[in-house]
Amino acid sequence: MAIFMVCFFNYMLRVNMSINLIAMVQPITNNNKTHIAECLIINGKMNQSDDFSQLSVVPDYGVRYTWTSKQQGLILAAYFWGSILTSIPGGYLAERFGPTKTIAISNIVSALVTFLTPFVADWSWIAVIAFRFILGLMAGVCYPALHCMVSRWVPPDEKGKFGGALLGGTIGTVVTWPLSGSIIEHLGWSWAFYIQGGLVLAFSCVWLIAVADSPDTHPRISKEEKFYINKCLGEGVGKVKATPPYLKIFASIPFWALAILHFGNLWGLYLLLTAGPKYMSEVLGFNLGHSGLLAALPYLARAISGFVFGFVGDVLRKHQCLSVTTIRKLFVTTSHFLPGVLLLTILCAGCNITLCIALITLSLGFNGSSSITNIQNNQDLSPNFAGTIYGIINCIGGTTGFFTPMITGYLTADHNGLKEWHIIFAIGASVYISTGIVFCIFGSGDQQPWNQIDTKQVEGVDNAAFDGGASKETQTTENTKV
Repeated sequence: MAIFMVCFFNYMLRVNMSINLIAMVQPITNNNKTHIAECLIINGKMNQSDDFSQLSVVPDYGVRYTWTSKQQGLILAAYFWGSILTSIPGGYLAERFGPTKTIAISNIVSALVTFLTPFVADWSWIAVIAFRFILGLMAGVCYPALHCMVSRWVPPDEKGKFGGALLGGTIGTVVTWPLSGSIIEHLGWSWAFYIQGGLVLAFSCVWLIAVADSPDTHPRISKEEKFYINKCLGEGVGKVKATPPYLKIFASIPFWALAILHFGNLWGLYLLLTAGPKYMSEVLGFNLGHSGLLAALPYLARAISGFVFGFVGDVLRKHQCLSVTTIRKLFVTTSHFLPGVLLLTILCAGCNITLCIALITLSLGFNGSSSITNIQNNQDLSPNFAGTIYGIINCIGGTTGFFTPMITGYLTADHNGLKEWHIIFAIGASVYISTGIVFCIFGSGDQQPWNQIDTKQVEGVDNAAFDGGASKETQTTENTKV
């Protein structure tokens, strides 16, 4: 639950700007006429010759800024500029100093930055970019740190379920967008920042009290549970701090296959994460509250399917029905290929709003199976350095977080209609499918030789710690039970 909630709040602060920004800026106008969603016109709900005077009056959600489409794209992208910079050091920091403290500091600073965002918005859009960049810097360490924690706590046959827990961010999106829309409509957009920042700050206090870095350091875990976890982890996870073998990692073909697969996954995810509400509001024609709710539905489908696919993956692995490599490659079909095909199908849906929403929901729903493909594969390759690996691939994949809103902003700068969005979805589909093909050719689910820690390179290590990956206390408990 703790891992789930970290992901939940991480995404709450990540995605709130997608909704808040709609209420913070003046609607785009052409020839002194407010932009009207193209699908409202095509579906006969509005005529180009209608009187726009009433539509020109925008709701009063607070002060509105005259930020351009490109400036809005830069604001949405700034978070991801920061997050990719700390993804790699985030894994190393968690492995060196412990994931609990790393995540706590990240969350506390992120909450404060979010709380102060409405104040800096009055200065300049550049100040908002700076604060979103800082937020990204803090949040970038979370997922690598969580993978470090999973490698220390979770038995191999149960990692599918915990891979589903790492999709807690998806539920964060499901809750945040409707919550932000409701808060904005009733209290104004500034309160969306205040309330969400306060929630994260409160959770950080609970996290520090309830969570520990490993079973051996948790003050309230039972001896039986500690023994079970350490026995299941076996030799794959050492109990020492070591410098990751970066050269060997970067020379590994399975690592690069995973990095490419993760890049494709995040492209599709961040495309709908940053631009989904804009598409719902400005093209399909939903109001702010409905845009948040409908844009969140695909993420609910993704979260549910993530747990379902994670369970299926655990069953297949436990009963050894298929090799780990086969499982990973088999489910790329549902995590990448089908989502790509469904995004392409949107090109044929036109302004059939029900069909568009259904296709987007199915696309992200099938992508939930990434809980047993790119989200788990780093644990296969190297349990000892799972945090470092995830940090690296998240750094590479995180670049999609600023590519997608910048591309969207560029393509919709002069006209925000179906033609432009068809290009955006076609690009997303191509990335999904091509990266999946690369992994199916070069990917692997086997533990790599460079997972083993060289004791000569570890300072102040009791070599007995490497004996089966278990502590002396664990070995004593085992002998007693035998």
